[in-house]
Amino acid sequence: MRIPRKLVATFSICGYDPATGEIGVAVQSKFLSVGSVVPWVKAGVGAIATQSWANTSYGSEGLKLLEQGLSPQAVIDKLTAADEGRNLRQVGIVAQGGQAASFTGSECYPWAGGICGENFACQGNILVSQETVQAMASTFEQAEGDLAVRMLAALDAGQQAGGDSRGKQSAALYVAKDKGGYGGYNDRYIDLRVDDHPEPIKELIRIHSLYRLYFYKTKPEDILAIEGPLVTEIQELLTKWGYTTPINGSLDDPFNQALQAFYLTENFDERICENGFIDREVLEFMRQRA
Repeated sequence: MRIPRKLVATFSICGYDPATGEIGVAVQSKFLSVGSVVPWVKAGVGAIATQSWANTSYGSEGLKLLEQGLSPQAVIDKLTAADEGRNLRQVGIVAQGGQAASFTGSECYPWAGGICGENFACQGNILVSQETVQAMASTFEQAEGDLAVRMLAALDAGQQAGGDSRGKQSAALYVAKDKGGYGGYNDRYIDLRVDDHPEPIKELIRIHSLYRLYFYKTKPEDILAIEGPLVTEIQELLTKWGYTTPINGSLDDPFNQALQAFYLTENFDERICENGFIDREVLEFMRQRA
């Protein structure tokens, strides 16, 4: 079987978290920079994965139709009805609210198909077997954590179950959330890509763990008072990092200035605490990297 070079053979999951309103797509493929083609997401509207002989207008037009109030299945029906290449297309859609639908054209290269459930749509083509989408679906339903963590777990499970029969190359994670972008100016909450890597999903998971550290906001339960032996420990850690401060066990101005410099230089803008407190995850990062 000869596979056309421009065919976006891949497996993906569209997911929605009703607790947070987060909505997104996670995808992997033996295709360079799959994140530039497959995922289309808009907060408060929906998430679309367009693949196989990908028609990217399914993304932009599909989001418009969802915004007009059409259901995911109605959107798919409308998009495919107007597309002469529909038999080579594959698309998954989840709407804000959790409705989902998936479509696999009759001429998609096997194994090709999808599974939908409450708050998710999994689909793939040129897969080793249907076990890939089955593993993704069951993992997403059972996994704990936020939407990004659950979708990445599903993607990884899909790969472990067989994945793309041609191999691995790129992966992407795109999650939208109202005012979730940097500074709250847009809805681009998470937009991470691994464009060319021998283990793209593992690398995407690694990058997301860094993203969580740098860009997720501090949890109230992770705010620690800087007191007792912790004052001296942080002073010693700051010195090892190159942020000079007297090691005197005192919460003085030089200490606060050094810690502030560490936050800003190391890009912990979202985890800055008021003087006298520190984020537990930042402290663990300081310990590990020291």
